[in-house]
Amino acid sequence: MTAYGFAHLRKRRHHPDILEYLNRIQVTLDPFHGRFVIHGPPAEVVEGAWTGSMVLIEFPDLDTARAWYNSPAYQEIKRLRTDHIEGDLLLIDGVGPAYDPRERAAKIEGAAGGATGSAPS
Repeated sequence: MTAYGFAHLRKRRHHPDILEYLNRIQVTLDPFHGRFVIHGPPAEVVEGAWTGSMVLIEFPDLDTARAWYNSPAYQEIKRLRTDHIEGDLLLIDGVGPAYDPRERAAKIEGAAGGATGSAPS
């Protein structure tokens, strides 16, 4: 199943290291078939407040995403980003083409014993 690397980047500082990171990251992604889906602003905020920017990288599966993140090539350049940009990075499975949110609702309802008003997980 397709997986993603999702980053919420805040407090960005433009620095020469960031340019080096940007120039080198694709080479670390290529062996893992990683590709950028979203890369930074602008974003249209239609609900709530959002600060910073987002990056979304697609991988064939979660094991491949983990292998990229832990690869020597990526670990070598990671500090170029983390030294200058505060943020969070998550690796997460996507949902398949047959995903139906009603199935999740039924699972939540079943776990809550039929009680409604519980916060979904």
